[in-house]
Amino acid sequence: MYQYNEVDQTLVQERVEQFRDQTRRFLAGELPEDDFLALRLMNGLYIQRYAPMLRVAVPYGLMSSTQMRKLAHIARKYDKGYGHFTTRTNIQYNWPKLEDVPDILAELAEVQMHAIQTSGNCIRNTTTDEYAGINANEIEDPRPYCEIIRQWSTLHPEFAYLPRKFKIAVTGGPEDRAASQVHDIGLHIVRNDEGEVGFEVLVGGGLGRTPFIGKVVRSFLPKQHLLSYLDAILRVYNLNGRRDNKYKARIKILVDAMGVEAFSELVEAEWQSFGKDGQLTLTEAEIERAKSFFKPLDYDLSAANDTSLAQQLADDKAFNAWYERNTVAHKVDGYRAVVVSLKPLLKAPGDITDAQMDLVADLADQYSMGEIRSTHHQNLVLGEVKKSDLYALWKVLEANELARANVGTLTDMICCPGFDFCALANAKTINIAEQINQCFDDLDHLYDLGDIRLNMSGCINACGHHHVADIGILGVDKKGEDWYQITLGGSSKADARLGKVLGKAVAADDVAKTLQTVLSVYVENRTEEESFADTVQRLGIAPFKERVYAPVN
Repeated sequence: MYQYNEVDQTLVQERVEQFRDQTRRFLAGELPEDDFLALRLMNGLYIQRYAPMLRVAVPYGLMSSTQMRKLAHIARKYDKGYGHFTTRTNIQYNWPKLEDVPDILAELAEVQMHAIQTSGNCIRNTTTDEYAGINANEIEDPRPYCEIIRQWSTLHPEFAYLPRKFKIAVTGGPEDRAASQVHDIGLHIVRNDEGEVGFEVLVGGGLGRTPFIGKVVRSFLPKQHLLSYLDAILRVYNLNGRRDNKYKARIKILVDAMGVEAFSELVEAEWQSFGKDGQLTLTEAEIERAKSFFKPLDYDLSAANDTSLAQQLADDKAFNAWYERNTVAHKVDGYRAVVVSLKPLLKAPGDITDAQMDLVADLADQYSMGEIRSTHHQNLVLGEVKKSDLYALWKVLEANELARANVGTLTDMICCPGFDFCALANAKTINIAEQINQCFDDLDHLYDLGDIRLNMSGCINACGHHHVADIGILGVDKKGEDWYQITLGGSSKADARLGKVLGKAVAADDVAKTLQTVLSVYVENRTEEESFADTVQRLGIAPFKERVYAPVN
């Protein structure tokens, strides 16, 4: 993974001291609240319903065990003993004191972490596939390009005050586990007809109150032009994006209003005139320098010779279920990637305690070469585990509520914190997640239902990505009461699409019961081996709507 050089470290430490002085002046009444607002947002600090919330950057979801231990320490010392992993692979602390935030940032700087540009109208954390570098199907490891983008975008003076926030995701192969098509820019590593590797570039994706799937603006961009082309896109957006209405300020609105062809023409003109073949052109040496931070690890080639796993799977049904659901194939024979589930029964999805963070750090050192990955689906991954170590690892995870074998099932849900924390939320989400977990607590039933993506948001801002789930849940406020709108048929994968609203919102107490009805239609109508997603696409939502809203006799 990337290691800071002297310039990186100095930059981050100077930013800490700048924010320390800004916070001191604000608390002393010397800095107006409106002036402090932009400064705190650029340092990842929100004011939520009951307390500040600090969002810490985890670039492209990659952490060392040392960094995880620091996150655990911060949760213990400055918060209430836990953190929350988000869909953009960052971690949030929900209860820090404002006066402590500069000290938190100083501690993060000790382990090459920060909260810079995790909020505000700037380029946010670049995300990617949690299996980057270990997935046999990828064309190329996307992490070096994420790092190149990170270095270019961090504290970029021209793009510090964009019309609205800006998010980039990069994928390395045909699968899309980063929801790249609902980002402001999605970059797909592709190979052209001549065998050259470059990028397919999509622009204008995004969710919120006006959701869009991104549109292709360039089918093939040579690698050396990555930054200059991104720069051209950002310049066009910065010049033409709306600043009079924050609800219409995202690039998705600009692309939709102009049309993708007209937008592409502006980008092409900007790129040809001011960027292409200029200072931002990536040399092969620079690309190789970035790749050098992500070289293959020191794998034990004898790991493929171990034969103990087959017997362990045969002897222990629970371990077998966990292996099938919570481990993933690795490109190196003898290894698997392990998903550490942050979706325990009746706990808030994505939350992790300080003790669990310390444990994951220890397990990463013992079993996964000291590296940890956070995922878009609010879980963690130990990416480099020998098959011979899986059983021992599982036993420890199971004893610490980190081995629920539900990855990819209905209860492996994405869920924003909702009204319990967020000042923007209209409805609670954590209690609905508990209700669903209580209703669908039988793992055998979940396995029979198969892969189902359930995402839930507490408001139209869609932090829970409800638009692009097999089943989406949106909390709405009706005269002071929580109600929930259901959508079906969305996807954030390579076949990205927006779900369709099933019908009128249902009462809070009826959410799980409504899901049971929806799933009963699926079970009755599916063909052999047909997934929920495929059944919805084949049938449409009409039969589901008819059953859910059938008159009560």
